[in-house]
Amino acid sequence: MLRGQVGAGSRSRNAYCVLRNDLTDYGLRITPVADSPNVGLWVFDPDPNPNPVLKAPSMPDHTTYQSPFTWRYGSEAMRAIFSEIHRRKLWRRVWVALARAQARAGLITPEQLADIEAHAEDIDLARAWAIEREVRHDVMAEIRTFAEQCPVGGGVIHLGATSMDIVDNADVLRQREALDLILERLQALIGHLADLVERYADTPVMGYTHIQPAEPTTLGYRLAQTLQDLLMDWEELSRVRRELKGKGMKGAVGTLASYNQLLAGTGISAGELERMVLEDLGLDAFPVTTQTYPRKQDWQVLNALAGLAQTLHRFAFDLRILQSPPFGELSEPFGQHQVGSSAMPFKRNPITAEKIDSLARYVATLPQTAWSNAALNLLERTLDDSANRRVIIPNAFLAADELLLASTRIIADLNIWPDAIARNLAAYGVFAATERVLMEAARAGGDRQHLHEIIRGHSLTAWAAVQQGEPNPLPDLLASDPELTRWLAPDRIRALLDASDYVGEAPQRARALAAAAWETCGRAG
Repeated sequence: MLRGQVGAGSRSRNAYCVLRNDLTDYGLRITPVADSPNVGLWVFDPDPNPNPVLKAPSMPDHTTYQSPFTWRYGSEAMRAIFSEIHRRKLWRRVWVALARAQARAGLITPEQLADIEAHAEDIDLARAWAIEREVRHDVMAEIRTFAEQCPVGGGVIHLGATSMDIVDNADVLRQREALDLILERLQALIGHLADLVERYADTPVMGYTHIQPAEPTTLGYRLAQTLQDLLMDWEELSRVRRELKGKGMKGAVGTLASYNQLLAGTGISAGELERMVLEDLGLDAFPVTTQTYPRKQDWQVLNALAGLAQTLHRFAFDLRILQSPPFGELSEPFGQHQVGSSAMPFKRNPITAEKIDSLARYVATLPQTAWSNAALNLLERTLDDSANRRVIIPNAFLAADELLLASTRIIADLNIWPDAIARNLAAYGVFAATERVLMEAARAGGDRQHLHEIIRGHSLTAWAAVQQGEPNPLPDLLASDPELTRWLAPDRIRALLDASDYVGEAPQRARALAAAAWETCGRAG
């Protein structure tokens, strides 16, 4: 059982609900430590029968194509953020903010504003899509749908605006919500991983370079590599979230000309109107834009998500290697009724780690499209970014959402196999510990280069014996070589060949990083 924390307040209550609902789908029970979830403490309790496939409360229509992100990958919470209903509610939120500012400027009446506000939640997709089939413009179709619902205020909706004044600001509001959810999930993952790093800071394991035995490290220090990368992802995602900006209300080519014309004689400037709208929305805006906000921002957002995917890809790939029976040191959770193969009943395939790597590779490809959108957004605007942005931005967030949920499931119930760790350390640690013999013999007065060659020769002989299934003869070979015993006693050589404590500062550094993670993201109870 692992514990975690989110900060107090309404966001924490929302995060608790999201984590509770989504992680239940991942075979984890989540319960508050205190009487109320707004305290911010919660417990992950691994379900004995985890199901790695997300359950949807209502299945989509599978008689037509459905994206796997519609029902299989990502959470209901993230899907809700990128739903068409929510998108149009955000559009209407911008229209309402614009109407409020225009009412303050005397451009629309209080009655018109009240009518617009009263119908802001009344999304009618069927009507909007019927209009769109005729006009072939989704924003104009929504304007007409909204206007039909507002007999008093309908005629002034979208006054002075261009479509991207609405869409771009709504898109940033939606990305902000999605980043908040990603950061909540990342906070939980960092907390649980820091717990493992701290718990296993002193546990020696065989280290591998080139996927070959190298020198010992500790399990906590190995996991700390992923924790360190996740903290870098936390900083970058937090920075991107903090610096998100909307377009503001700047009109067809970003000059505010339409608003200047509209506001003439009111005593309120276009800039003041824009500030009122942005304050209502809780947004900052770029000081200069074209018809859209700079598409470079999309690239930055997707780059940050791809960076997170990169970290989780490496973690999952390492886990796949270490779950392989020749290593056998770690393994992902495997449910009591889980099936590994339709043909081979004995299989325990690392399907969750493989899914993480698969989706992470996909996320890694998306910034290239965002790069092209920014680089090819010619003059004051072209529309060739529009269609792919409908796909790449939601999919990037949904894939990242799935990556974090799947990784949390693994970390929360990671299988650690001490016997395999000890076996590998015994089999290969003696080779790694020859460095200790080399350094101590050289410090005693021996020629480092000559001693290196002596130890290398014995090591190759010992490797050949081990590969033939024989006991490792290296301790005997080194302890009986006069070139070494000239500088070190045989008993000292044998003692130095115990690699279990040859881990340097790994334990201390692992614990220090875990402490830094707690400081950054909050400590579990």
